[in-house]
Amino acid sequence: MLTDKQIDQASTLLVEHWQQGRRMARLPEALQPRTRAEGYAIQARIERHSVKPVFGWKIAATSKAGQAHIGVDGPMAGRLLAERVLPDGGSTPLGANHMRVAEVEFAFRMGRDLVPRPAPYSTDEVLAAVDTLHPAIEIPDSRYDDFVTVGAPHLIADNACAHLVVVGAPAKTDWRRLDLAAHKGRGRNEGKFEREGSGANVLGDPRIALAWLANELRGLGLTLSRGQTVITGTCVKPMELEPGDHILADLGSLGGLSIRFT
Repeated sequence: MLTDKQIDQASTLLVEHWQQGRRMARLPEALQPRTRAEGYAIQARIERHSVKPVFGWKIAATSKAGQAHIGVDGPMAGRLLAERVLPDGGSTPLGANHMRVAEVEFAFRMGRDLVPRPAPYSTDEVLAAVDTLHPAIEIPDSRYDDFVTVGAPHLIADNACAHLVVVGAPAKTDWRRLDLAAHKGRGRNEGKFEREGSGANVLGDPRIALAWLANELRGLGLTLSRGQTVITGTCVKPMELEPGDHILADLGSLGGLSIRFT
């Protein structure tokens, strides 16, 4: 079992690699998390390195294909830091990004707190706490050389591969009346290719994914707070990208957004 000092050392090491664009094979033996709980304990210390409140949460590995790709048997939660949120229509260097993909996602902004409690939250309860729905693009990354082999505790410690996120304007249509599982999403790497998917690729339904996140935090004794944004996982096969690419995401009546990579 990791000590408090070891947890802090592991988190600091991961954050330093994140900030400096460096990678490692995995955490040193003495700092390695053996369980998901230890992974989350390391991840939580990331907040100490941010000068702003947590912007929200991401859910990684929400499709069977994604889980198989990175060798895990279920989804994982990660923190979205406010410093890593980019404006819609803006640009960013691709830099030392190792994963080099962009993902089209549904994003929910919370209208009220969901506090820890003994009983799980139902999907309806979680949706009732949502304020707005947005389109989003995630640009994940990993601090490991080979993120597909390190396992869930290491990936959770690495903030579930969180890196950059772009969140669009709130949907103007009445999204609560839509079947989000059947709702189409499209991603385009301009001048190169276009891909299509649906909300069913996100744990069967992005609303189910959001409820999973609320209950994952509940189990960790954490509040899903008012004003936080949750991106629920890619609904389109991740889009490969290179410097100079222009990525556009389109969720139809729910809106769209874009980001350029310099």
